[in-house]
Formats: sequence, C-alpha cells, structure tokens
Amino acid sequence: MNIYVIMKSTFDTEEKISIKNGKVSEDGAEFIINPYDEYAVEEAIKLREEHDGEVTVVTVGNDEIEKQLRTALAMGADKAVLINDEDIEDGDPFSTATILATFFKDKDADIILAGNVTVDGSSGQVGPRLAEELGITVVTTITKLTVEGDKAMIERDVEGDIEIVEAQLPLLVTCQQGLNEPRYPSLPGIMKAKKKPLERLELDDLDLDEEDVEAKSKTIEIFLPSGKGAGKILDGDLKQQAQELISLLKTEAKVI
Repeated sequence: MNIYVIMKSTFDTEEKISIKNGKVSEDGAEFIINPYDEYAVEEAIKLREEHDGEVTVVTVGNDEIEKQLRTALAMGADKAVLINDEDIEDGDPFSTATILATFFKDKDADIILAGNVTVDGSSGQVGPRLAEELGITVVTTITKLTVEGDKAMIERDVEGDIEIVEAQLPLLVTCQQGLNEPRYPSLPGIMKAKKKPLERLELDDLDLDEEDVEAKSKTIEIFLPSGKGAGKILDGDLKQQAQELISLLKTEAKVI
C-alpha cells in the first residue's frame, strides 16, 4: 500500500504569539508538527503495519522544516519529501494545494492522510483542494478508519455525532482528534531517522513557475484578540438576575 501524509510545521501550541509589523513574529519561536497532522502520521504508520507498504511524508515549506520531517521519520515513516516554496511570497491554501497536486500527479497513492486543520491558519482547505485536483474522494474529520482491500469504512465527527462512510480507494482523509494516540519517537527511531531518505525538490523540479502558484487570497490584517474584561456578579433573586442579564446583553455586550 502506498501511503502518503501531507504535513505542515506550525508554532508550538504553548508558544506565546506576538505580532510584529503586521505579521506573526517567528523570533525565537519553537516549531512542531501541526498537532492534527500527528494523527495523520500515526494512522499512516498503523495502516502500513496492518497492510504493509510504505509511508511517505510530504511538506511544502523551507529547510527549517527538516526537523519536523525527521520527527515524523522517527515516529516510523519511511521517507520524507520537502518541497521548497521560499520563492513564493505570501502563499495560501491554493498555492500549497497546487504544488502538492503537481507532485502527486504521477504518484500511485492508495491513500493520502492530512490533519483536519492547522493550528495557525485553521482553514482546513488544503486536503479537500488537493483531492479535488487529483479527482479522488475526500472524507474530512475522521475519527476511525478501517481499510479492507480497495474499500475503506470511515467514522467521521459531525457536530458531536458520528457519520459512517464507505469509500473506494484511492482516497484522501483529514484526521481529527480521537482517531488515535500519536506515538512518541523512540531513541532507536530517532537514530534510524537520520539515515532515512529525505528528498528535496524545488518548484523547477515540478515544472512550476511562481505565477502558477500565486496566492488567490490576501491577508488584510493580523491582530491579537482583545483582553477579557472583568466579570460581573448579578445580585437579587433569579427573576431579577435574568432581567438584568438581558439588559446587559443588550446595552453593554450588544449581542441581542
């Protein structure tokens, strides 16, 4: 089975984010595998353990992402591919999906796994866009995956309920919390990861020009959320509290 994972590097979720010159500052920031992508890596390894085959992790970014790719290899992935996008200014999900679609056009992928969203952009667009470009089925927010032959039985999260889907391979799925528990890289895994193949590609290697992947969207403004104000304690009996609460929601919060 040919198993691929599309992965992104994001800020550590425990990082304190700061804004500098209208952009998120990366000064001294720690980067990790996007947490939802960890579920995808883990599920890919489990599929290989059950069905044999090979797991390849693919990312679009710069050389600094090698650390996160090596972590995925240490978890148990077999190969990694880094597609350099440094020549693209302010790329967006269209840019990433176009690059990935070009990479995958001559690959015989049985299943592609991705995170449901990224913790930085949270658009959830790259996976579905890629599936559309490749002309394959996509199932999002999955919490259980079983593959038998060329068919997959999938459970997906739908607003707190579960939907069961049967789909034909090839297939792209996006992984949600609850699908599995990602493993920690072991010391032997870390040592093996240093020798596993990591292929580096440029846009030229994919016969792509910068114009081909120019962003279709633009970020107008980035800002931190306003600080929370002090809370209020309402006095009186329940009826008085309810009346005062409605009044405050209308006059101060202005949400009704």
